[in-house]
Amino acid sequence: MNQADAKRKFIVATPARSVCDDNARALERVGALRFIALGTRRGVNGIPPERTRLLPAFGLANYFAAKLLPPFAGESFRFRMHPWFDGWVKSQLRAGDHIISSYGYTNESFKFVRAHSGKTFLDAGNSHPENFWNILIEEHRRWNSPHPPVARHHYERSLAMMEHVDFVLSPSSYVTKSFLKRGFKPEQILKNVYPVDLSCFSPAAQSRPQNRPLTIINTGSFSLRKGAPYLLEAFSIVQKKIPDARLLLTHAVQDSMKPVLKTYAGLPIEWSPSLPHAQLAERLRSADIFVLPSLEDGFARTVTEALACGLPVITTPNTGASDLIQSGVNGEVVPVRDAQAIADAILKWSEKILSSNWQPRVLLDAERFSFEHFEREFIGQLRARGLV
Repeated sequence: MNQADAKRKFIVATPARSVCDDNARALERVGALRFIALGTRRGVNGIPPERTRLLPAFGLANYFAAKLLPPFAGESFRFRMHPWFDGWVKSQLRAGDHIISSYGYTNESFKFVRAHSGKTFLDAGNSHPENFWNILIEEHRRWNSPHPPVARHHYERSLAMMEHVDFVLSPSSYVTKSFLKRGFKPEQILKNVYPVDLSCFSPAAQSRPQNRPLTIINTGSFSLRKGAPYLLEAFSIVQKKIPDARLLLTHAVQDSMKPVLKTYAGLPIEWSPSLPHAQLAERLRSADIFVLPSLEDGFARTVTEALACGLPVITTPNTGASDLIQSGVNGEVVPVRDAQAIADAILKWSEKILSSNWQPRVLLDAERFSFEHFEREFIGQLRARGLV
């Protein structure tokens, strides 16, 4: 093994393409990536084939499960396959490797790495598994959902993985607090705010059309986890004060929300399919206020897209992107499960938007979400610990 190869000690392993792709790209650029392992048939831009390991049969099995099974059963089947992916990754590890993966994907690989002088890094895209489960199992019971938030076997596997985590890659203070509360130390937390491509997202060039009714928007999936029932109830409150208000939603309604949605059938909702970035940006520019009242969300990129388009954002402290919100400046942070507080925040901002010649402007520092900024922070933290 030559000196350059000896420096390459990091393995990034996720069954599907994920935010970890960016960690892999950053590691590759400093010569620290040994390989990225994916359960797919295609690799990642910026990672050469010689440092890419693919398991396309895994992805094919996922595809057929998604096509042939109901959504919850398909997801549960996918989680059942994680030990297969884990075993495949473990067979390619060697002493001294470090590994980056996420909840329940690579438990045995984490054990191997720790037993052979390496370090394990958890991509914490959501809060600690116990926190995630406790909040959302309560919510699913509240709405009489026939299914838990995720399959219990996946929750248990994710929870078991926590015993073998050296470092947590955290995208937000919400995620960080959930780990500190459960015994992790501050020095184990690495800041890992994901880069976001905001090139398509910018405010409208003109002032807001005077004849446009107040327009509320939410993009992304519509689910109990995302606080969808409270958004619907808040909008019904707002409509009593502003009868011509509109609500724009994306037609990605999870099964758990369908019974709840029926009770709000009379609301004037304008649905859209999931859209590519350029069209999504146009849809955001056609709205006034973005609302995401999630009960659990490690970091919602949709919030950054809305802020980049000049929309004030109303969200909760359980949405990691609430770190970006300054009350009265670019939005409001309201309590979870509080439709009245959401409605009050919408009405507060509607007074600003409807009573003046409102001109949207960028409401965040886009540079903070560039890949270059992400790379500097991520690699800098590894260097501070002597790992690259």
